[in-house]
Amino acid sequence: VRLPTDTKNWFTENLAGRGALLEENARLREKQLFLNVQLQKLTTLEAENRRLRSLLESAVNTPERVLIAEMLAVDFDPYRHHILLNRGRQHGVYVGQPVLDQHGIVGQIIRADPFTSTAILVTDVNHALPIQIDRTGVRTLALGTGNFQELKLPHIPNNEDVKIGDLLVTSGLGGRFPRGYPVGTVTKVEFDPGSPFASIVAKPIAQLDRIREVMLLENESADEKSVSTVAPEAAHPP
Repeated sequence: VRLPTDTKNWFTENLAGRGALLEENARLREKQLFLNVQLQKLTTLEAENRRLRSLLESAVNTPERVLIAEMLAVDFDPYRHHILLNRGRQHGVYVGQPVLDQHGIVGQIIRADPFTSTAILVTDVNHALPIQIDRTGVRTLALGTGNFQELKLPHIPNNEDVKIGDLLVTSGLGGRFPRGYPVGTVTKVEFDPGSPFASIVAKPIAQLDRIREVMLLENESADEKSVSTVAPEAAHPP
């Protein structure tokens, strides 16, 4: 006689228990999703902290005073390598100011607004940087190619001593970039008997396609800082 009632109670209890388990399972999935999102944020923050520590260590070892700036935007034109920074004239930024990361030269400021500034990268096709080969002292220009991984070194004669792996540093000529900062390394050397100059390609030492924070060198005189119309050192006709 009690079997139908007991069976009903058993089904009711099992259904209630199943419902509770499903609810708990849903809550646990939501909590796991939340924790995964938090973990991703923590991983991103950890990577950012590592970059900042490396940048600050480089700043300490730099003889000139530096200002740390964060990148706000990137120009996505494949041949126009410009970045927007969160520092401007109110922070002491000026046109022509050298820009570096923890590895080497990034570019220079070409526009300074009150609270932001625009920098041109060394790989922009309109940028040229006076450099020298550290091993031999040979001087030339490092021209942008529109490729984040390539710089061209023109006007080096075929008989010059240039080797793959040679370090390129700023020559200090022109007075805008201090002498001796790393620019890139030679990756390709081709001597053409039909041309007076060798075909030489270098790779920038700065991580131009990954930078998030940069250093702005403060090495100019007060008179230079007051001139806002000075043209970038690195502009050559496209």
